[in-house]
Amino acid sequence: MKSIRKSTYHGFIRRDYILNGNRVFIVSPQRAAAGKPWIWRAEFFDHRPETDLALLAKGFHLVFFEITNNFGCPDAMAQWDILYQELIRKRGFAKKAALEGLSRGGLYVYNWAARNPSRVACIYADAPVCDFKSWPGGRGRSKGSPADWARLIELYHFKSEREALAYDKNPVDNLAPLAAAKVPLLHVYGDADESVPYMENTAVVTRRYRRLGGLIELIRKRGVGHHPHGLDDPAPIVDFICKHACKAL
Repeated sequence: MKSIRKSTYHGFIRRDYILNGNRVFIVSPQRAAAGKPWIWRAEFFDHRPETDLALLAKGFHLVFFEITNNFGCPDAMAQWDILYQELIRKRGFAKKAALEGLSRGGLYVYNWAARNPSRVACIYADAPVCDFKSWPGGRGRSKGSPADWARLIELYHFKSEREALAYDKNPVDNLAPLAAAKVPLLHVYGDADESVPYMENTAVVTRRYRRLGGLIELIRKRGVGHHPHGLDDPAPIVDFICKHACKAL
């Protein structure tokens, strides 16, 4: 990785790097916690940063890889693999990352975790896309996003929409590796979400993960849609991540 810029982020030191043509943001705490735990955020850097800032204050590093709007496709996940090795080998980060996926970021964190379950301390997912047939595909209660659906089909190298709809490695389909590795999950969701409906995403993950013997906790926001993400008081999220990420050191 080549350093390109040093700046401040809400009072913390931020360093930007280039890795294979994509920017990496690493924000450092004032003092790193023992074992160098870290939160790896997928998509929407600095959107509702309350959780990230609270974790920085507790000594976590914050990482963001600017491979955006790629829907967790295999090519993007291969780049995540490369960054993970850089962070572990050259920066001494904890071998297990806490993953944070907001909205479409859910595809990233679950897809990477499924291929690297032993490298994941926990997953915090917020109104997450867990089945791209729901969003952006719009093959259920969600209206979807035709432009994003077309882009996803291209990025996954599907030959047709029919092939995309038959894909069996969406997060809802690919939970067994996480359950076997005992990766704890936390989903925060709005029960009035019409963009990424609960019943097609979080509800399916919850039912299937528990059937597999996995641990998943839910925080329901009554009457809330897809936005706003997060919690005004992020303490329950922070406590969950600290409990599992620090335990994994």
